[in-house]
Amino acid sequence: MNVRSLIVGAVIALVPIAVHAQTGLYLNPIAVRVSNSVADSGLYAFLGQNSKSEVFYGVNFGGYYDFKSALPFKAGIEMRDSILHGDGAALNQFLTGLRISMPFKHLKPYIEPVVGAGTSRAPFTALHVTRVEYGVLGGVDYTTHHHIDFRLFELGYTNLITASSETIGASATIPASDLITFSAGIVFRFP
Repeated sequence: MNVRSLIVGAVIALVPIAVHAQTGLYLNPIAVRVSNSVADSGLYAFLGQNSKSEVFYGVNFGGYYDFKSALPFKAGIEMRDSILHGDGAALNQFLTGLRISMPFKHLKPYIEPVVGAGTSRAPFTALHVTRVEYGVLGGVDYTTHHHIDFRLFELGYTNLITASSETIGASATIPASDLITFSAGIVFRFP
């Protein structure tokens, strides 16, 4: 099953039950700085030959569902997919997590631990590697309208074993990469 098909199916499944709680859908630009403590000099170097970091740009889309609650905070679930490219390499992140937000007037700060799958492809090759990705995301949404929030910012840290000379077949020892994400944009809320 395609990851994007899974997201679309989940969003369609969430919309009918949103009548009694709140659902948010978004499509935002994203930048991710991928860094590694060891430079890969092999043919399948994800960050480029002898490079320890690279910035990837792309789009981040997904949705969340906050359950009804009488408590001062909201809890829900979120699923997202990010499609990124940088210096000939490609990265796809599919993450899901528990979302906790604390609305305060027009501001809605949130935090969420996430886990999922990251698929990376090194430059100049069709081979890709999919591994478990985990981390934490947090940000602040600002309510501008009854159905629209402006995502002032979202920052995140995740950890992923990316494509490298080691994961694709050579003998180099390349540790997991650290991914620092930044995103901002618009969130559409229902109801």
